[in-house]
Amino acid sequence: MRRGQVIGRAVCVGAWVCTSAVAQPLTCGVVLLHGKWGTPQSPYLKPVVQKLEPHCQVKLLEMPWSRHRLYDRPYADALAQVRQAVADFRQSGVPWVAVGGQSFGANASLAYMAQVGDADAVLPLAPGHVPEIFYQVPDIRRSVDAANQRVEAGQGDVLVEMTDINQGQRRPIKTSAAALWSYFNPQGWGNMALSAQAFRQPVPVFWAIGTQDVLYGAASMAIYQKLPAHPDSRYLVVQAHHANTPEVAADELVRWVFARTGR
Repeated sequence: MRRGQVIGRAVCVGAWVCTSAVAQPLTCGVVLLHGKWGTPQSPYLKPVVQKLEPHCQVKLLEMPWSRHRLYDRPYADALAQVRQAVADFRQSGVPWVAVGGQSFGANASLAYMAQVGDADAVLPLAPGHVPEIFYQVPDIRRSVDAANQRVEAGQGDVLVEMTDINQGQRRPIKTSAAALWSYFNPQGWGNMALSAQAFRQPVPVFWAIGTQDVLYGAASMAIYQKLPAHPDSRYLVVQAHHANTPEVAADELVRWVFARTGR
């Protein structure tokens, strides 16, 4: 697992510049997760990181759906990464911790609250990865069914091939049946509607969706409406597409975080 290193107020990832430490301890932490085939240095999250860093500590994780890992570990292991990052914040004395991300990272933030549930807020930005829709594609369905059969037969370590889809792009992947099934089970943890209605506790959610996103409209709102009600939750629509929604929503997101944390 490769994680960003937090130094003072900033997270140091790759060649990104770290700002200097401040005397006053930061009282909020944000775990941000990149999208499918992305990396912790995601250009889509960079504007959000830059605006959060002066006020909150930020951790950026490389997740199993990155371009380098391509589902090398099951969803449970991905959530264990997030859980450790949240625990690290808690152990360092950070009282308010949010989990969020873009696209698949947003999907994971919802799954995290359904399966673990110890974050203080959730920040889904341009939520993505819809296994219940992918399952309707014949070749994907065959691979997902094959993975399920292997898992049920106790052969989860057997490798399965599939052609993945990401915003109209396709990429061949080869991973264990257990890993593939965990992400592409149409009724599993990747199903955002099921995760939304299974939150372990009601927490405030900042949900941002772009008008040019394929999920914009009824699909996005239907998932959001399954979340447990919270007076501080916000559903933000921005003039953006799937990739740049975090950038366009960044100012509103930071203001929303300030309102929750008093910074």
